[in-house]
Amino acid sequence: MNDSRLERIRSRLQAALAPLECVLDDESAKHAGHAGAASGGGHYNLRIVCSQFEGLKLVTRHRLVYDSVHDMMHTEIHALAIVALAPSEIGCCAPD
Repeated sequence: MNDSRLERIRSRLQAALAPLECVLDDESAKHAGHAGAASGGGHYNLRIVCSQFEGLKLVTRHRLVYDSVHDMMHTEIHALAIVALAPSEIGCCAPD
């Protein structure tokens, strides 16, 4: 949808968390007609790997992500699906 919005989100995540990996996909087109889409807020999927996540519970990891984009929530971001992993967890759930 909006490449500059994607770049702003990535920039915020980079500045706050210095992730080793950050894959952000805009899935707004899949939600056309959804009530949140009417306000202009996008729907995004995020896969982020960050050393700061080591030893943290999932809710704390998500809070760190949300804190980095808090002022974009409910205006530019309607929905953000997050997969937040620590480096030690990479490959732990790969199919056989």
